[in-house]
Amino acid sequence: MLFSLLALATVAAAAGPAPVNLGTAGNYAIIAKSGVSTVPQSNIVGDLAASPVANTYYTGFSRTEADIGTYSTSTQVTGRLYAANDKSPTPSVLTTAVSDMETAFVDAAGRSENATLNLGAGTVSGVTFAAGLYTWGTDVTVTSDCYINGSATDTWIFQVAQDLTVASSTNLILAGGAQAGNIVWVVSGAVTFGSTSAWNGVILSKTAIHSNTGASINGRLLAQTAVTLQASTVQSNGLFAANSTTNGTAPASRKRATRYSAQLY
Repeated sequence: MLFSLLALATVAAAAGPAPVNLGTAGNYAIIAKSGVSTVPQSNIVGDLAASPVANTYYTGFSRTEADIGTYSTSTQVTGRLYAANDKSPTPSVLTTAVSDMETAFVDAAGRSENATLNLGAGTVSGVTFAAGLYTWGTDVTVTSDCYINGSATDTWIFQVAQDLTVASSTNLILAGGAQAGNIVWVVSGAVTFGSTSAWNGVILSKTAIHSNTGASINGRLLAQTAVTLQASTVQSNGLFAANSTTNGTAPASRKRATRYSAQLY
């Protein structure tokens, strides 16, 4: 009986690196320090944060400011748009979220244990990624569909020292129960999603994130400069799918602060 229990525990154990804690940055579909732009019609499910810039740095959204002054809304967003010049408590909340985003970037970028190095010499095509840490010291270009294969509690971190470019009509497909909320792309350069590409995971970019026409991202776009969208879809709720609790948090076995909240205050 004891042997059976030990075997079961081994099977149930999650594979991959320790989760990256997003802190309060996990409350947002998009964070950008220098603004968010859209060429309509984009479709964003989740809240947006622009800080330390003003709400005028949301362009293309046709915003409507709420009467209480702490946020704006847009027909392109199922959620709220927050900015550093909104009324209190928004500015201090956003300062914390940006700091948490930067802390998460440093954490994810600093991992090194058991890393797979420079897979494909930076050109990635048709790869199936098991749970783990993957590191490139170069640009990474994804030229055809790839797969994330693992359980609902497995984790993945992808470290890219330069730019990440996803070719048009290229997909990152989840298999085996893998969850988008357990996938982190930490990119020191710019991230570009080609037209009609479909991607999964939390994107932590030290520079900019660009999403071209028809691209869709099941995850979060967290940029230390700007996020630009062209008729794109960003879906941040349900990142843990059937394995989430009612408020969208991760399973207790691999819990991290990546919850979706349409109304922070």
